[in-house]
Amino acid sequence: MRKMALLAFLAMAAPAMAADPAAKGDPSHAPQKGGRPGTNVDMPYLMAPLTNADGKLIGYAYITSRLTASSEGVVTDVREKLPFIQDLLVRNVNNLTVSTPDDPEKVDIAGVEARLLADARKVMGAGKVKQIIVCTVQIAELRPKQTPALHTPADAAPAHGAPLPKNPVKSRCES
Repeated sequence: MRKMALLAFLAMAAPAMAADPAAKGDPSHAPQKGGRPGTNVDMPYLMAPLTNADGKLIGYAYITSRLTASSEGVVTDVREKLPFIQDLLVRNVNNLTVSTPDDPEKVDIAGVEARLLADARKVMGAGKVKQIIVCTVQIAELRPKQTPALHTPADAAPAHGAPLPKNPVKSRCES
């Protein structure tokens, strides 16, 4: 009876192990940036005000992020407390600037990620949130000089002579 149960278990586990290239140690098939499948939680947009050196509002940064829980079991707790986490994140990006000191239209991604991670850990407790990744940043000027194109490919290269983008153009959460 025990041998049959063991054989049944191995028969079910073998296809799952064979289908997971990351289980074989193949780094080219590693899970998406952020964590193992089932541990990532896509967060709602954050809308952060951008101000110039004089403190005048010049636009908004729309930030998407992904929270990675320490395990699949913690994801349910994270989703239950998502409104509390989001409240802290919104307060954070509205109370402190998200831009770099040298350019008010460039988001300090590493700094924002560290601040958001600290806030998420305040709500969830130590050891439950592994990381937060800023996936995309879209800047909306308060008074744009011209209307932007409606459909611009996210990974399109800038035109010859055009300035390089200041913020990530392609999502940093994709592999």
